[in-house]
Amino acid sequence: MATRSAVPTTEPVDIRAQRPAEDGAGSGRRWPVLGAAVALSWALPLLLHTLSLDVVLLPVLVLATASLIRVGGGLLDRLVVAVFLLCGAVMAFGLLFSVWPWGLAPVPGTGLLLSVLSVTGWLAGRRPRIPLRLRGSDALVLGTVAVVWRYFHHPLAGKSTADRLAYFATSEDRMGHFSYFDGIHHLGGYAFLHQEAAKAYMMTPSEAVYPQGYHFLLAWADVLVTSSTDGGSGLDMTHRYLLYVLAGYALLCGVLVWAARWIGGPRLRGWRTAAVCATVAAVMMSGSMAQLVAWGFDSETFGLLFLAVALALLVRPAMGRAEFVLVAVAALVSVTFVYNLYGVLVGITLVAVLVVHRRRFAPHRRLVIGALAVGTLVAGLPSAISVLAELDVSKTSNLAGPMVIPDRPVFIGCGLLALAAASLPLNRRTGTGQMVLALVLGATAVIGLFGAWQKHTIGYYSYYFEKLTAAGLVIALVSLGMVGLMLQPTARTTGSPLRRRAGLLLRSGVATAAALALFGHVQWGVPSGWGHPSAWYDSQMVKWARGEHENDIGPAAKTLTGRDLKGVDSPVIALYGDDSYLNLRATFLAQLLSHRAGTMVGLYEVYHVKIGGPAAVDEKEYQASLGRLKGAIASCPTPPTVLVGDQMAADRLRQDLGRAGSAATVVFAPLK
Repeated sequence: MATRSAVPTTEPVDIRAQRPAEDGAGSGRRWPVLGAAVALSWALPLLLHTLSLDVVLLPVLVLATASLIRVGGGLLDRLVVAVFLLCGAVMAFGLLFSVWPWGLAPVPGTGLLLSVLSVTGWLAGRRPRIPLRLRGSDALVLGTVAVVWRYFHHPLAGKSTADRLAYFATSEDRMGHFSYFDGIHHLGGYAFLHQEAAKAYMMTPSEAVYPQGYHFLLAWADVLVTSSTDGGSGLDMTHRYLLYVLAGYALLCGVLVWAARWIGGPRLRGWRTAAVCATVAAVMMSGSMAQLVAWGFDSETFGLLFLAVALALLVRPAMGRAEFVLVAVAALVSVTFVYNLYGVLVGITLVAVLVVHRRRFAPHRRLVIGALAVGTLVAGLPSAISVLAELDVSKTSNLAGPMVIPDRPVFIGCGLLALAAASLPLNRRTGTGQMVLALVLGATAVIGLFGAWQKHTIGYYSYYFEKLTAAGLVIALVSLGMVGLMLQPTARTTGSPLRRRAGLLLRSGVATAAALALFGHVQWGVPSGWGHPSAWYDSQMVKWARGEHENDIGPAAKTLTGRDLKGVDSPVIALYGDDSYLNLRATFLAQLLSHRAGTMVGLYEVYHVKIGGPAAVDEKEYQASLGRLKGAIASCPTPPTVLVGDQMAADRLRQDLGRAGSAATVVFAPLK
């Protein structure tokens, strides 16, 4: 969408979308129209729910939103913004859904959302309209999503639901995130608004302190997918959740490609667009960020997804004031609800927008700032509750843990290129160029200050520093849209339209292949030196596709789902062998499959229990493990069932626990 903010100017900038005549005030403000729209808003969800086709409401909501906003001149741009606004609205309205009597029931929730859209469109006097124009680079955005999905879904293809657990349970982080998704599904709302009831589904104090935005969003969408507030068996829910997570990473990669193109704006065209889009796709497909899936950093994945869209739309706010306010509030809510650490970056960007485009907002400054203040209060509510509950911000910020470290050369190099491009006189005089400068410099300051604070307090960079640098990588990649403007545009050629299009397609194809070779290590069939495979085949995404991230919990998962959880209505402690880490994961998985993850408060006591298999254990180690097991049993709200993989170990544990007075049922349960 061409706007005057995309060209050099020193004059006040007004980038409000031009309304067609049919969108004039009052053109659609007839009461029968409103009545019919509201009636249809409730009749359609009721009909689809009767037919168990609630999933159809997802595209209906997206298209309804897209038809009423006036952002982007192409279909893909409009749909991306519509989905972003819808997700923000669902998370915000989730506060209401969590306390009203219908919970996540499909008809009331979607009926309300469609009614809000109907009333909003009627008040604005807008008739539904969606641009159908497509761009050639849309294929790169959608192709990135398709390729990433293909690689990540490949090892799951043809496997049973139970076999797929080996890819679901690749880390405790994912199992923990699933427990939030499961709890919200059963509670019908945010766990932090149902803290006592939520303790049955997740390990306390997670119900109060952890951001739950994307868990709520997935639970709400899952209700529509299944046409029921009953998610079904734990096994089926883990399967659907895993698919949502894989789709989330594929969308993250595609959204980053789109965001870089959006920031480039209407001046980024032709082969330069292909070069920028393919570079972003190559980095995400071949770099370290694909480890987010294997390590179960699902919340970070969705946080980066919403952050990318939010920053792109704020850096180049090519929209009217009403849409800008909606986008800004959606950015605050979605990013902060999903991953509140990244909310700081949205806040910095939003302040920069209000400064850079201050003349544009001057006539309605109070109204705009007032709406953003309300959005900030709503966005900050979950974080405020977590701080008032049990969250120690200082201690949590310095937590240690496994880290997905963004590619430093790419992170630094792309950031420097963005600074170079934005500082050129031609770009520096545009609103977008000024916003890129503010964003890159502001993010650098935030990351640097946080890193300095960690070095001062704990002496090293830990868990959340790398999560913040992942946001820095996102900023660097989307800023490549500005870098693409530094490339020399193709001079307009003569000849037939077919010849011009063929030349454009050829140059775009070469640029795409070059970007994939330079940044994705794709060698296009050229043999590697010394016969080694190319670095592409050593990337994390390709490793996942080859099945190298399949977890060794597979046999335990099959045994749990096929035999040991049938008829058991108590907490389960699974000691299938002497591998304490396997025992921990099997125990955690058993609770998830039974919808009772919160019952194992002493879960990590099991990590120190090294008995259960046939291997001989010296007496000192046995007694230490027994003590830990007693602690885990004592933490359970009801006497647990202890599954033991070896007959002799089961007999001795039964006797020792009986003499100690520990209430537990010990069952011999060999692995299949």
